[in-house]
Amino acid sequence: MDGHPALEVSGLGKRFERPAVDGLDLRIGAGEFYALLGPNGAGKTTTLRMVAGLLRPDAGAISIFGVDALKHPVEAKRVTAWVSDEPMIYDKLTPFEYLEFVAGLWSIEAKAAEARAVAILDRLGLKDPMHERCEGFSKGMRQKVALAGALVHEPRLIILDEPLTGLDAGSARLVKDVLRERVRQGGTVILTTHILEVAERMAERIGVISRGRLIAEGTLSELRLKSGNGGSSPGESFPAPAAGRDPA
Repeated sequence: MDGHPALEVSGLGKRFERPAVDGLDLRIGAGEFYALLGPNGAGKTTTLRMVAGLLRPDAGAISIFGVDALKHPVEAKRVTAWVSDEPMIYDKLTPFEYLEFVAGLWSIEAKAAEARAVAILDRLGLKDPMHERCEGFSKGMRQKVALAGALVHEPRLIILDEPLTGLDAGSARLVKDVLRERVRQGGTVILTTHILEVAERMAERIGVISRGRLIAEGTLSELRLKSGNGGSSPGESFPAPAAGRDPA
């Protein structure tokens, strides 16, 4: 898998009542922090759900580190993690038990799983409640538990759908720091957001998606030049994401 981009999609398409993703081409290099930016309904989540293997595309190809994710989905999923904007965790488990459970699914040896769980929960500010059941947690805490579960098998590619949703400013900064650490360690992070400020502050490259198509892509400075606005925000020329601010 070495030498291949982290993600490459070509001609990706998915239709419901109308096209949700329409002939999308995308290439993201290994070690990038990439944001897929667009308004609600633009096709961001549908795109990444297909990449994560949760939704079958109607057309196109998906390659993850050189692995054909449609022909070899299990191999692709071994190096991938998906975090939904709606945390899907087991309420009756504690964060520590949840991470042990996830580690077991990946056949991680018990001692290694325990050490990883403690380290990840500590890094995400969940050390104190790590032995409390998740059923009483706020959405923000549940989101951090879900992220911890995604990190436990040390994936090369982390895919997150609106990862700062429900987080207070402190937790949002913590999640950003953890994701940046993963990139510095050689991982690849792809996230969706409808908030321009989140994409500007977090990502090295931004892809702007509208009606299921990638209409612009580049660094923030490159997008500003393409928009013809010089130093102004690219959101002023491309279809505007929903109003909002980065919680951190």
